[in-house]
Amino acid sequence: MEPTRIPSLNWLRVFEAAARTESFARAAAELNMSPPAVSQQIKALEGHLGRALFARHAHAVTLTEAGRAYLPSVQMSLVSLESSTQGLFGRAREERLYVQAVLIFAQGILAPLYSDFTERHPGIALNLTTGNAVEDFAHAFSDLKIVFGAPSAYGSAHDRLFGEVLYPVATPEIAASIRTPADLLAHPLLEVATHRAGWPHVFEALKILGAGARFVMVDSTIMAAALAGHGTGIALARAPASDPVMRAQGLVSCLPGVAVAGLEYYHLVYPGSASLRRPARAFRDWLIARSTEIERRMP
Repeated sequence: MEPTRIPSLNWLRVFEAAARTESFARAAAELNMSPPAVSQQIKALEGHLGRALFARHAHAVTLTEAGRAYLPSVQMSLVSLESSTQGLFGRAREERLYVQAVLIFAQGILAPLYSDFTERHPGIALNLTTGNAVEDFAHAFSDLKIVFGAPSAYGSAHDRLFGEVLYPVATPEIAASIRTPADLLAHPLLEVATHRAGWPHVFEALKILGAGARFVMVDSTIMAAALAGHGTGIALARAPASDPVMRAQGLVSCLPGVAVAGLEYYHLVYPGSASLRRPARAFRDWLIARSTEIERRMP
């Protein structure tokens, strides 16, 4: 039988927390409930909808296809209700803000700056999710998106943040063998297939032909760094967003002082400035200010 009543608001709050954290226990801690109570609320919602929203595993839960499809609508509805309550009855105790960013930006830029934002805005609960492909952003709810490349595919309004600087990196042993740009061609070159600016762009800037180059194709800079860290070949750092992962993998510059400007930029994307909620406006102002500082330090 199809449900005829709107589900309980508490069921939806519990579902959103459990889906976001992928854990009944973490959702329980966040909502000041017991894990069995969270499980009971989820079962009640699933019974009401007639569909399983979670797949239960030994020590974790994951969203089913129905659960993934339902989550953005639930988050949007809760945010709308929160905004209406704040507007009519004063500031809520805590406002949630949903930001989705490409993984390397979230890891390399937002993670180190997370506490800076939350300390400046203690009344905003910042929830970060990541994605890489256009589809990742299309099927998830967020107040703001941080993307790389053409922003028009993700939203109608956007702010340009900063670009990237490329330079070759490898393990210290491999880097020590690179004395000229042509020496790069003696090693496998890890190439991220989705970027416009890659090894051919670097070859052009360094004025080498690149004939005979051996490419190993990967889907992300983080994967390229992991392979380079194991001595598989030479990766391209994409500073500043890639700085933490390059350090974590123990990678060093192969040609100190050599850096090539990229072709694309990170953008903050949203439906329109008039529709931004108060916490989203605060985050936008904060990120633009931090981005200006970051860009000023870039080579």
